[in-house]
This record gives sequence, C-alpha cells and structure tokens, in this order.
Amino acid sequence: MATKMTANGVSTTITPGTEQYERFMSAHRGKHTLFYQYDYRAHEGTLFSTVAKTLKECRKRRDEWLAQKK
Repeated sequence: MATKMTANGVSTTITPGTEQYERFMSAHRGKHTLFYQYDYRAHEGTLFSTVAKTLKECRKRRDEWLAQKK
C-alpha cells in the first residue's frame, strides 16, 4: 500500500505482516531516477527497510531477508 510511511522520522508500519512503500525521485547531476522506499514489519515485530529502483526488487530483498531469519 502506498502511503505516508513515517511520522517524525519513525516508520508507521506497525501491524505485523504488513508492508508500506513510497515512490520518490532522486536527482544527481541533472539525472532524475525513480526509487521506492519500502518497509515491512515481520510477524515477530522486527522492521525490514530498503530502497530500490523497483517494488519487485524491494520485495525480493524482503523475501531473502525473511528466508535468512528461518
């Protein structure tokens, strides 16, 4: 779900098993690039956060993180 992810610099992803993401543009030397800021709250309460160029890549990283936790 795309929504406001932070309040005062703290993730608003509270409910375990949920994800939130925002799209943002980064500009470097005149070149604009779209990125996704992605947060996922695991069932035990830990927070996974990443930035990538695609939502698919963010979810892939999340899945790898979850696999390492097992």
